[in-house]
Amino acid sequence: MISGTPMNGSPQHDGAGRPAENARSSKTQRLLLIDDEAQMRRLLRASLPPHGYTLSEACTGREGIADAGMNNPDIILLDLGLPDGDGIDVAKQLREFCRAPIIVLSARNLERDKVAVLDAGADDYVMKPFSMSELLARLRVARRHADSRTTEREELAFAVGALRIDLARRRAFVADQPVSLTPIEYKLLTVLARNAGWVVTHQQLLKEVWGMRFGTQTQYLHVFMGRLRHKLELEPSRPRLLLTEPGVGYRLQAP
Repeated sequence: MISGTPMNGSPQHDGAGRPAENARSSKTQRLLLIDDEAQMRRLLRASLPPHGYTLSEACTGREGIADAGMNNPDIILLDLGLPDGDGIDVAKQLREFCRAPIIVLSARNLERDKVAVLDAGADDYVMKPFSMSELLARLRVARRHADSRTTEREELAFAVGALRIDLARRRAFVADQPVSLTPIEYKLLTVLARNAGWVVTHQQLLKEVWGMRFGTQTQYLHVFMGRLRHKLELEPSRPRLLLTEPGVGYRLQAP
């Protein structure tokens, strides 16, 4: 349960008297809540949107994993006691393809539970009950960390094997030789590079590269991934950089 904050759906200040989050943020953050507790979902549904968050809800781990794969949230709030399994296992499965910060919301106060879920890939752990000002502060920290990681990835050239991508100049090289890529091929490659080592689902790639209405058109991916492999792989039929995760998506080998 959340404590210490009025739940009227339109708070103007946080618990420390600072302006509401939406007064500071120019971009709405997509937040996925995985929690089977109806009261918690109602409270966060009323409290978070005024602070710059759009909320998607899942009652089970299975639903949460599917939602994350489809909609690529900016931050995930995860309960540990789910009806179809333990949240620690859900965190592990999310980390197979999702880079979003995971903040655990749980009444469990045993150190071993906290250590286990952080080792599984969670970024933070908030004990229930908590105040809204505390949760908002944790969300701000998660956003800063995510933004700093994005900035670092965008500023640095990406290199793995013979492949190098100069993100600032929008150019790709194989064995120091420039490679001619179409705008779509380059965009697809950079999405994979910014998630290097992680599985990017078909739906995520289609939405980021082609747009929302192409979310099920996997034939586009097959064609363009084939083109990229012919341009970037030494042996396109036996790729070592652009890897297929059967039935899920694609992964660019990590540096």
